[in-house]
Amino acid sequence: MWGDDDVPSQAGRVAVVTGASAGIGFATARALAERGCHVVLAVRDLARGADAAARIGGSTAVVRLDLAALDSVRAAAAELTGTHPKIDLLINNAGAWSATRAETRDGFELQLGVNHLGHFAFTGLLMGALLATPGSRIVTVSSVSHRGGAMDMADLQMRQNYRHTAAYARSKLADLLFAFELHRLLARADAATASLAAHPGGVWTGLFRGANPALLVHTLGRLVTQSPERGALATLRAATDPEASGGEYYGPSGIGELKGAPKTVRANAKAHDQALARQLWDESERLTGVAYGPTLRPS
Repeated sequence: MWGDDDVPSQAGRVAVVTGASAGIGFATARALAERGCHVVLAVRDLARGADAAARIGGSTAVVRLDLAALDSVRAAAAELTGTHPKIDLLINNAGAWSATRAETRDGFELQLGVNHLGHFAFTGLLMGALLATPGSRIVTVSSVSHRGGAMDMADLQMRQNYRHTAAYARSKLADLLFAFELHRLLARADAATASLAAHPGGVWTGLFRGANPALLVHTLGRLVTQSPERGALATLRAATDPEASGGEYYGPSGIGELKGAPKTVRANAKAHDQALARQLWDESERLTGVAYGPTLRPS
């Protein structure tokens, strides 16, 4: 079974991890730094990021990134490409969850805006540094909840009939549609960069602030949850396993993919709908104003 000891040396490599100040992102960043990687913590709160970097130790840096604001996404990407013309790993880990409908600064439904659109723009703006690095990987973190997701392109922002669970599931389905479409485009361009996806299984983190923790703990219990460190293993395998390949999706191996050692898992068929992925890609470029260029565009 693949575990902590299987993460190979990352000496000489540069990784950018979004949402790395706590939870799964922190565990991912710490594991990479412990193996010699220079890790950039891309976080919304610089003070929390600095505290996380101090606890991680090793070679770390912090950049401010608010995925709910495209101007922040652009500023963070400009700062990163200015200091790191080559990036080996981009871990799209940060996430948003909201019990009530909210919007990003740019008017996007919050969960879709942060979980998908913000990362779509951030990845596109870093693509030059990734393509310049042979063997680079992009890992987008989704969720088992993507299985309940549905993409309504006529009401992508869910302005009608909003339900927070449906909005979260939609955002996580969008993550997989993006990751798999990016893989196809990179492969078609014969790029030396791979796009993979992962999910942590059942992990209780600060993402779900505002939910009823007592209810969730009683409902889920220890049998179906695992620590952020264990939850990070699927991401780490997708990012570092020499045998991992573009287009693969990693998650826990236990019942319901809620806990256990990471392995390749199957996404819902909707995540592999290429026509839907092309629609979402085009709309994401339109909404964010970030174009991936002629070599990485759906035909």
